[in-house]
Amino acid sequence: MIVDKDLLSIQQARILAENAFEAQKRLAAFSQEKLDVIVEHMADEVEKHAEELAALSHEETDCGNRRDKLRKNLFVCRDIRLRLRGMRCVGVLREDPVNGIAEIGVPLGVIAALCPATSPVSSTISTALLAVKAGNAVVFSPHPCATASMKRALDIMIAAAAEHGLPEGCLSYMDAVTKSGTVELMRHPATALVMVTAVRGMFRAAREAGKPLIYGGTGNGPAFIERTANIRQAVRDIVISKTFDNGVAPSAEQAVVVDACVEREVRTAFLENGAHFMSEAESHALAALFFQPDGRRKKGVIGLPAETLARRAGFCVPEQTSLLIAERKYVCDEDPYARELLSPVLAYYVEDDWLHACEKCIELLLHERNAHTLVIHSGDEAVIRQFALKKPVARLLVNTPAAFGGMGVTTNLFPAMTLGSGVAGYGFTSDNVSPMNLVYIRKVGYGVRRLENLDGEARPVPNFAPGTAGGGSIPSEKIRALQSVLHEVIRAMDSPTT
Repeated sequence: MIVDKDLLSIQQARILAENAFEAQKRLAAFSQEKLDVIVEHMADEVEKHAEELAALSHEETDCGNRRDKLRKNLFVCRDIRLRLRGMRCVGVLREDPVNGIAEIGVPLGVIAALCPATSPVSSTISTALLAVKAGNAVVFSPHPCATASMKRALDIMIAAAAEHGLPEGCLSYMDAVTKSGTVELMRHPATALVMVTAVRGMFRAAREAGKPLIYGGTGNGPAFIERTANIRQAVRDIVISKTFDNGVAPSAEQAVVVDACVEREVRTAFLENGAHFMSEAESHALAALFFQPDGRRKKGVIGLPAETLARRAGFCVPEQTSLLIAERKYVCDEDPYARELLSPVLAYYVEDDWLHACEKCIELLLHERNAHTLVIHSGDEAVIRQFALKKPVARLLVNTPAAFGGMGVTTNLFPAMTLGSGVAGYGFTSDNVSPMNLVYIRKVGYGVRRLENLDGEARPVPNFAPGTAGGGSIPSEKIRALQSVLHEVIRAMDSPTT
């Protein structure tokens, strides 16, 4: 029998969204403590399979490397889980009896989640843990290039969560995945929030779904090495960051901007750390691997090692080369190195001073309007402050590897796999996404003042304690006085003017 896959996908999206909606009603009644138990067991169980899932995702996507994918899986199961412990996301979050204010965390409802092929398992685990921690149901649309690994991770977590009381339907995924089915899931009336992590091809559809959107944007962020930096440490940080998982981390550096007076030292340090500066001919040959003549991206080159990329482009590099560098002068639409390359490849710019470097960084950040992270290596706090004030970016990292600093490994930012975009309109937050982005805060305000008369002036009631119903009663003599004043006002309004 011939089956229309689009129709099947649409129908499945509707069923899963409706089931999740009903299941989340029960989940919303769970205490934070009960939700925490479920989250702990989900993380415990999937951590046991971290190595298996790293191997499966690497084989399925042929992207990155198995060792670093395992590191990301363990980062989520350990570091993120550790940060979640003790967090209150639902129920009473804060009480201020002195001012009569309270805050209540309320789950959003059903989340439609899309995760990338570059980090399919770690992003899926992270999203599932955050959603359940905040009392939400979540329905995943697996990435077409990583369906097996994402489904395997979800099956493990679904079984563990069900054993500890998660209502059936609160954690689920689409089996028949098509673009039309995913769009239906995002637009469904039961869906309260759309969460897209680095799936650029679905951004427009997600924004047009008409739902609140968290967009974990793609990168294309620069790193500036300023003259007061620890040059050797800065270069080591950049190389370690850009070669991690073969360059697929969205917060990893895409370009390096170098202060001219230290360029020679920077170049030497890159060479000592396994970088190869390409000739112009080699740069053109490599660019042809990534893009069609009309600018469209080619498939099958993301997350490949530097030596493999060089070999496919037809040129030789020294053994143990880990990073390819293309020297550039200008940022323009025609230059492929001004675009994001999720590979161990860097564009390399040299500028006369930090002011010119500042402008170059802004050009790079705005070129594709998707960069969320900028790094500066400097010992000059005044320069760092100027970069923090002027850059159109979600997060500025200082003296740290961007891939790890952005994720919260080497910084105190919230540990996360979804990093909010730094461009207005690309989702509603630029945060490292945490469970607090997946709840809304209900404000409670106790009455602490009341009107003592009708002259329009609000006067505080002495010795009022929040929580006293109605703030106390008005004495009867004051009521009679107010009535007398009111009658005089009415008579004056009824009298003819003279």
